[in-house]
Amino acid sequence: MSAIRSLFYFLLRFPIKLLVRSKIVPDNYLESEEVKLEQPQFYVIRHQSASDLLALRKACKALKLPDPLSLVTINGQKFSRLLCLEKPTPLFRWRKAGHTKAITEGFELLKQHSVDEKLDAQLIPAHVIWGRTPTKEHNNASIGTVLADQESPSWLRKFFIVLFLGRNSIVRFSEAISFRFMADKHGTTQASAQKLMRIARFHFYRQTIAVTGPRLMHRQQMFATLLANPSIKRLISDEAKSKAISEEQVKKQALVIMDEIAGDYRDSMVRLGARILTWLWNRLYSGININNAKVLRDLAQEGHEIIYVPCHRSHMDYLLLTYVIFQEGLVTPRIAAGINLNFWPAGPIFRKAGAFFIRRSFKGNRLYSTIFREYLGLLFERGYSVKYYSEGGRSRTGRLLPPKTGMLAMTIQSLLRGIDRPLTLVPVYLGYEHVMEVGTYHKELSGSKKKKESIFGVIKAIKNLRNYGKGYVNFGEPININQFLNKQVPNWKDDIDHIDPQKPTWLTPSVNILADQVMTHINQSAAINGTALVALILHACDNKALAKTELISQLDLFLNLQRNAPYSQQLTIPCEDGQQLLEEVICLNKVTVNQDSYGDIISLSETATLEMRYYRNNILHSYILPALICRVLERQSKINIDTLLEQVQRIISLVKIDLFLWQSENDVVEQTEQVINFLLAEGLIRKSKSGALSVVNNVDLTSNIRLIGECINETLQRFTIICSLISRLSPISKNDLEDKVVAIAKRLSVLNDINAPEFIDKKAQGILIKAMIEQGYINKDENDQLVDSSTLGLLKSSVTQLIDIEVLESIVR
Repeated sequence: MSAIRSLFYFLLRFPIKLLVRSKIVPDNYLESEEVKLEQPQFYVIRHQSASDLLALRKACKALKLPDPLSLVTINGQKFSRLLCLEKPTPLFRWRKAGHTKAITEGFELLKQHSVDEKLDAQLIPAHVIWGRTPTKEHNNASIGTVLADQESPSWLRKFFIVLFLGRNSIVRFSEAISFRFMADKHGTTQASAQKLMRIARFHFYRQTIAVTGPRLMHRQQMFATLLANPSIKRLISDEAKSKAISEEQVKKQALVIMDEIAGDYRDSMVRLGARILTWLWNRLYSGININNAKVLRDLAQEGHEIIYVPCHRSHMDYLLLTYVIFQEGLVTPRIAAGINLNFWPAGPIFRKAGAFFIRRSFKGNRLYSTIFREYLGLLFERGYSVKYYSEGGRSRTGRLLPPKTGMLAMTIQSLLRGIDRPLTLVPVYLGYEHVMEVGTYHKELSGSKKKKESIFGVIKAIKNLRNYGKGYVNFGEPININQFLNKQVPNWKDDIDHIDPQKPTWLTPSVNILADQVMTHINQSAAINGTALVALILHACDNKALAKTELISQLDLFLNLQRNAPYSQQLTIPCEDGQQLLEEVICLNKVTVNQDSYGDIISLSETATLEMRYYRNNILHSYILPALICRVLERQSKINIDTLLEQVQRIISLVKIDLFLWQSENDVVEQTEQVINFLLAEGLIRKSKSGALSVVNNVDLTSNIRLIGECINETLQRFTIICSLISRLSPISKNDLEDKVVAIAKRLSVLNDINAPEFIDKKAQGILIKAMIEQGYINKDENDQLVDSSTLGLLKSSVTQLIDIEVLESIVR
């Protein structure tokens, strides 16, 4: 580098330091396997710009990556570490920009790989993006839009870009490209170098779209587009004829509905919200743990239409997930929000942050349902990412709710318009160590009327802000809807209609299967946390109390169980030990700590018992298989593995639909073996020479097995109630059976101190009954009445021997 250029960069770094504050994505770059630090590192950037280079240099320094201004020596030759794709546009238009040396330099580097077989230089795409404002489709563009919408700006325009957008910039490092791979696969010719640079250029274009989003439509443009939609035009004509009013009157009604639904996205609101939420999260949470966010960047890079489908725990979900997506360097999605949130001033704020509003029910309202469906389809057609909650509302029990399929059905119908890019669902697990609404959930489940959201509720919530522990955002395994339909309905493309797609016969059954997949993928990516784990253990104990030392020991046991026999590969497990987790839970005031002469006792008060049950239910599904195995082992003096597996498979196949478990029969076999090996290694069980398993005859060790097994106790009790009733009362209608199951469950909850809303929930009982019908344990006669089958006795025998004799006697009586 010349002395003049070095001086120029030296002087320029001071204003860059003052004006530029870049978000680095991903900020854990060195932890990935993408970088081979022992090999020469090179960077490719989009623009040959001093401000881009210095912003990149600053980011490299933060990540402890090589300085992009330094030189690299390979086989005695010196090479610039930086390859630039485009020169800046000349200030005066009659001059040509010319070409950079990127292709020539790339060609020279490729040739070195034909000389040195051990050489594998890495080319790291580093994209500097100034501003995150999407370009607009009308002439009223802001100065930020005008500045940012420039392919390769002149030095003067770049000055204003840095001035106005420098603090809203991103430096994104992508997966390193191997020169060795390019040389071996495509050769060391100049054509290979051109191909490499062409790939990098397209890569940067895709990243820009992922960060800023597609061109932004104004609301009025959306309304005009919707009114011109053939389906809506036809419906307006039909409505006018059927109601004997003019089409103009129906159009006015349609515009009112559109105004109620449509969002009014403003990136300025999103940026302001990001600043406020950064302050809020620092005040509320001790950390936000994000897992598997790379999947989002990969999907955006590949041009997928991303549809986020999270579970719904709290009103915080809207803010937290959107914030995380923004911080990951992606454009925030358009969010389907309940109409109950459209109150002043929250409604207008949410709308400008990308929310669009949906009524709880629009059955029978053809005009509303058609407009909403076409609005959703328009979002997909324009390339906007979308977020909606398949549960329909917040879970009051902490367990996943049965999915509502309306939004998924409309999503697939949008695909039947012939959208030319893949639609991909991204299930998201959201978890908290404290949910601020959890107290009101139990009041609502006890019969209290749900309070309507208002500004006063928001003020009260802000007033009560305190430490909520940690939040968890885990992105699950994506579901490509196109591939799903190819497998489920091979000829689905025959129903594509670019103008007015109809509802095919295969839609409803396919949507039901897809909805279940979404829920199982959410549960697969659950986050184990201290609050949930303490809640799970204490609820399995008599009197909801344990000595502190014993609780720490149990926490370590439950943690190690997941580490050695994980529920799924997507599950996240705390790196802390039991003592550290318990101290965090105590700091959150989730438990009561009492002292006596023997030490501390950790217990749950009556109020805490109710609240902690919510967190227990967040992770119950991840321990249900080990719990069942331990319960079977505890109740059998000796049992061989085949008999154990038979009982486990029988019950898990029924629980699967209730808890949205993902495991196939083969997975259950594999995980059962993992759990058994863990229990053997811990010395909790032993195996005889004949291969029979039994619990070690030791009081302390037996109590460990019993405690794990207690986690499935209530589920087994529910099955026992159903089996007993159907065998005694058949034939009986499904509704009557559900009522009688609930009646007995309520009685048991009093007799056995089971304070669990889901235990006495009619819908939850209905799900188990449905599973038993599907598995053939319950049949239907010619009058659609439920009757017991020949296999019911086998199930009844399995579950009755796994519950306590006192409970069994209560059920029988």
